[in-house]
Amino acid sequence: MCNDRTEHEQNLKRIFGIDHFYDEQWNAIQRILSGERILMIQRTGFGKSLCYQYPATQFDGVTVIFSPLIALMRDQVKSLNRKGIPASYINSEQSPEENSATIQAALNGKIKILYIAPERQENQEWVEATRSMKLSMVVIDEAHTISTWGHDFRPAFRRIINLVKLLPQDMPVLATTATATKRVQKDIENQIGGRLTTIRGSLIRPNFSLYVIRVQSEDEKMVWLAQHLNSTEGTGLIYTGTRVDTELYAKWLVRNGVNAVNYNAGHDAETRKNIENGLMENGYKCVVSTNALGMGIDKSDIRYIIHTQIPASPIHYYQEIGRAGRDGKPTTIILFFNEHSGDDGIAADYRLPKAFIDGARPSKEKYIKAINALKEEPMTISKLMRVTNLQQTPIRVIKADLIEQGIVREVVNGKNKTLEYQFGAKELDTESFEKLRIAKIKDLDSMIGYIYTDKPRMQYLCEFLDDDTFTTFSNCDNTNLNKQFVEMTEDWANKIAEFHENYFPILKAGVRSGNLVDGVAASYYGHSNVGNAIHRSKYENGGDFPDFLLCLTLKAFWNTFGNQKFDLVVYVPPTHSGDLVKNFSEKFAHSIKVPLSPDLVKSRQTNEQKVYQNSYLKQDNIKDAFTYNHPEDIIGKKILLIDDIYDSGATIKEIGRLLTSLGAEIIAPITIAKTVGGDIL
Repeated sequence: MCNDRTEHEQNLKRIFGIDHFYDEQWNAIQRILSGERILMIQRTGFGKSLCYQYPATQFDGVTVIFSPLIALMRDQVKSLNRKGIPASYINSEQSPEENSATIQAALNGKIKILYIAPERQENQEWVEATRSMKLSMVVIDEAHTISTWGHDFRPAFRRIINLVKLLPQDMPVLATTATATKRVQKDIENQIGGRLTTIRGSLIRPNFSLYVIRVQSEDEKMVWLAQHLNSTEGTGLIYTGTRVDTELYAKWLVRNGVNAVNYNAGHDAETRKNIENGLMENGYKCVVSTNALGMGIDKSDIRYIIHTQIPASPIHYYQEIGRAGRDGKPTTIILFFNEHSGDDGIAADYRLPKAFIDGARPSKEKYIKAINALKEEPMTISKLMRVTNLQQTPIRVIKADLIEQGIVREVVNGKNKTLEYQFGAKELDTESFEKLRIAKIKDLDSMIGYIYTDKPRMQYLCEFLDDDTFTTFSNCDNTNLNKQFVEMTEDWANKIAEFHENYFPILKAGVRSGNLVDGVAASYYGHSNVGNAIHRSKYENGGDFPDFLLCLTLKAFWNTFGNQKFDLVVYVPPTHSGDLVKNFSEKFAHSIKVPLSPDLVKSRQTNEQKVYQNSYLKQDNIKDAFTYNHPEDIIGKKILLIDDIYDSGATIKEIGRLLTSLGAEIIAPITIAKTVGGDIL
């Protein structure tokens, strides 16, 4: 193929409307056009996507791009189609029929660029299609995810390497990432193999202004944001550590006149799309999110990124702040750190990432439990979850590790997949898990090093990422910028206290819940003294729930449903807590002057939901477990459904379905507390 730069830049202008390649881009592109394999480590905003999109237009067949970023797929496919380049994607946002149609279009030569989520490789239709598809290039985006030592390792990415190894040596392969230490680089190089060239660029972001703000409480972070955000230029992202905090911070900011919205993996796909579109169009001052937002968002003018929780490593941090300021204009980067420590001397903001690291791999006992179950018989994932009482996430990790170690194999029978134990397989090796855990703790400690370093902050990050480019750094609060502090006045202390007293978590009804509507909890279980009071009453013979919980729940009710008329109060029948919920509901119903019904009862014995670790068993536990003694009394009625704690929501939703089927017009749940367990990411 012609490698004349002038000719290709003429094509670039005609197809993409761009005049020239950067020299570094052209270096990679001419190698790709010659059929080489490239590992490209370049900062965010460099233009890595053009390095595969342009060659794809020059090749004969289909370029397949493996990417974990659904937002990136959506944005880039839309942009490519506008340019007249036939592009599409395969991922979980589409129906099976839509994904099948896309595969067929690729087989028929009607697609030039095809994005696919790595997890889709398990789909048998895709596996069959790759044998007949006319491939011209394979691209691995976010390539650090194929490395065990990468900061976002995903087992599904390892299967890409199986495909790469089957490709002809002269078929181009491009792996791209903005974040790879030398250790990760070497691992990727070894996995891809062949005639591979690594192109590593400078990671310095001179347009960033980097700050660290050390605080003694979450309230101080919230107050600083309310004081300063509206005067900060442009639109930006605020990253929190949990879903709960995205909602908490967004509501606080809105209350203080900041146009904010929260985003997390708990939102449905349509809501996430709408928020992403609003961000693209500068419809918000800020989006408060977990790090689920930003990767793949094609927006060059994000003007600030603020972390309220430290990431797990300087690599994570560099990648996340790299989503801002890609237009090269001045950009503000702020990291809060709550250094207040408990009796154990551990800083508050160190606990969450440390817990994530410790919990990233299930315990050895859980691996053994899964292995022993599979020794008995082959099982689907859902059956294995039921037999072992393990959650979906640890089961997926266990599955990937056991397959990689050759202890089990996955067998496809039609549409069903089962895991089969390989008798005679070697013993489970957990030594590598512990080595990885120790390495990640070391990375987290390096993040603490970033907090307290007196070096230029960009220099610290670049050195950690093995970029030894020599330059003079002057863009942080350790060099030429003023340190930032929180001014907690009495007025702001009163404002934040009042906010907490009037902040009530939402209980999402979800789809297919009949006439069950969104409800409300008076508090989060782990916040303030609510959880302790509930625990004393339920498990320490502490008597009825104290009156302050009744007052708080009434306040949540009036705040949320003050304008709604209810016909009946119904309470969830107990498993082990006796009359606690009944007595509480009697007081509640009397206070709001709505009749109380005792007619919702159990038709069979159930266990406490907290003993079950996954949704399958929780649903099995309460499915068809309730009945209503006088169903004619609830036809057309608006019902308030009361319970003490909302966790997975399975019990409330099961009762909601029952009452809907019996003719209730509205079922609104209200609980004393909501657990944080399901709201982490």
